Amino acid sequence: MPLFWAEPASSRSTDRIHPTLMSFADEVCATVARIFAYLGTLALLAILGVHAWDQLHAEGNGEPGAKAAWSTAGRSHPAFAVSKLDQGEKSTTYAIVHHPAGGRKDILRWAGAGIIKPAAELEIYRPGRELDAKTPPGADVSRLMGESSELESAGIVDSKFGTVALLRPGGAGEGANACLGFAKRIRDPLLEIEGFSCQGDTLPARRMAISCMLNRLTLLTAGNEPKLADLFAEAELKRGSCISDGTADWVSSSASPELRGTF
Repeated sequence: MPLFWAEPASSRSTDRIHPTLMSFADEVCATVARIFAYLGTLALLAILGVHAWDQLHAEGNGEPGAKAAWSTAGRSHPAFAVSKLDQGEKSTTYAIVHHPAGGRKDILRWAGAGIIKPAAELEIYRPGRELDAKTPPGADVSRLMGESSELESAGIVDSKFGTVALLRPGGAGEGANACLGFAKRIRDPLLEIEGFSCQGDTLPARRMAISCMLNRLTLLTAGNEPKLADLFAEAELKRGSCISDGTADWVSSSASPELRGTF
């Protein structure tokens, strides 16, 4: 009778389990690798999201990056005009700039031949998402005037849009022959009217020049903004005369103006 060598049971069991364990270890390693790849992708997406949020927040707060985003709109048509404004031999230029967040500025400038600095400037700003609600009206007037120093209050003046705040360079006295800035924010529809004027030899004359400029500001087209058309239609009913009768009831003193409305 031939003899057969019987393998121990423990040896056969080890040979069968070993490949199974190896396969399981491979699956575990593959799963761990996929988890790390998934986590790495999530981390990359999170970094990109934080960067995009920071860029959007910078635009919303009006940081330098947001200011640089303004660009000239070559194909846009003028939406405003100033009618019958006596500027002598001064020429008028009209510029339109847009912001990617939706803002638009229509800018009118008046300057004479050989004069580099404008004699007057009017900026109509229709804000988009780039406007910081905490920014006070008139924050950009010093930039428009080219003033490095802070501006101080110079009283208010009446216009068909209501009372408008006047500003002048800090330290300029009542009789100083300085340009006057102005600022008006309208809440509904949201609109800011800012600018400055160097017209007039006296303070009352400069104030009147600003009042006339605003009273003669007209709307050429409202586009898809019916509230803007309503605003100018109602304002036109309140337009006053630019002819002074020598009285000062149309302007408040800069020392302690009695406010009659919101800026």
